[in-house]
Amino acid sequence: MPKDYYEILGVSKDASDSEIKKAFHKKARQLHPDVNKEADAEERFKELNEAYDVISDPNKRAQYDRFGTVNGNGGGYQYVDFSDLFGGGFGMGDLFSSFFGGAAQGRAAIRKEGRDMGVGLRITLEEVANGAKKEIVYDRLAPCETCGGSGVGPGGQTVECPSCQGSGRVISIQRTFLGDMQTQSTCPDCGGTGHTIDLPCPECEGQGRLPDRQRITIEIPKGIRDGQQLRLSGYGEAGMHGAVAGDLIVTVRVDSHPVFKRDGDNLHLRYQISITQASLGATLKVEGILPDEMVEVVIPAGCQNEQMVRVRGKGLPHFRRDTRGDFYAHIDVLIPKSLTKRQQELLEELAAEFGDEVNSKRSTMQRIKDALS
Repeated sequence: MPKDYYEILGVSKDASDSEIKKAFHKKARQLHPDVNKEADAEERFKELNEAYDVISDPNKRAQYDRFGTVNGNGGGYQYVDFSDLFGGGFGMGDLFSSFFGGAAQGRAAIRKEGRDMGVGLRITLEEVANGAKKEIVYDRLAPCETCGGSGVGPGGQTVECPSCQGSGRVISIQRTFLGDMQTQSTCPDCGGTGHTIDLPCPECEGQGRLPDRQRITIEIPKGIRDGQQLRLSGYGEAGMHGAVAGDLIVTVRVDSHPVFKRDGDNLHLRYQISITQASLGATLKVEGILPDEMVEVVIPAGCQNEQMVRVRGKGLPHFRRDTRGDFYAHIDVLIPKSLTKRQQELLEELAAEFGDEVNSKRSTMQRIKDALS
């Protein structure tokens, strides 16, 4: 039987986006294996994440409401590759682990600034040539909407930590046979920040951030190279208590093309011509990389097989410039495998003109007549 994602989330079918998000956060905190030790907690958490993945996406939700299931990613979104995020795979479960870990930290100094995040995005060669806007979906620790990222709950305030008097460090004295040893360490109550919140936000537990699924549209500039990175300031991990957020670093990967081969900003393709076009020359129209673009390729008379014909300025756009690379047609001279009777006669006459020895299908009388004429 199909899963009832609304029942899993505990919301009605007409629930708003904010209601869905709140329900997810509430249940995720209850079910996460870091806090819930029931045997089926991990499985139920995965099921909850699956339900949120569908119901939080407008396109997937519409498809689910209509058909009771979702095929593929439903909305055509560019789901990102988290292989380089913090040195390994990363998902909503890991974000909740970071959330709980951050909330519980005491002895180690708490990092307030958000970390940079890395994602990978695949695009086509046509999108390199034309530029593109791509929507990506990824999970991150985002600012808490309830407290505006401050971590302070209703009626609460930020106060100086009474344990360290705002220094973020505490001094302890240990008596040894060598005498009193004084050590300094991170304050366990404030995590080294120097302040605490007397009434933390109940939604984010005073962190000022929550695991959330983000959708952003990024603009891919024309001429971008494979492996090139785009840095989006402030779209990485949110900082604690309103501190500076990290950046989102998008690594662009360009898919191979069935026709064109890229060499820098130049384009190469193989193009077939006939023996007559190679011998006499021709001006041909070849489909380019831009929409409805036809590139004029001038085949010189006497063109040889494997010869390369260059057309200036018809390759890919240079990155962030108005000029373009070049277009190269690598010529394949196509030899016909079958000939009509007339084509056979004409080629034999041409062979005789060049003095070439060929296997002729013409009769002896026809060759005598040709010789006399």
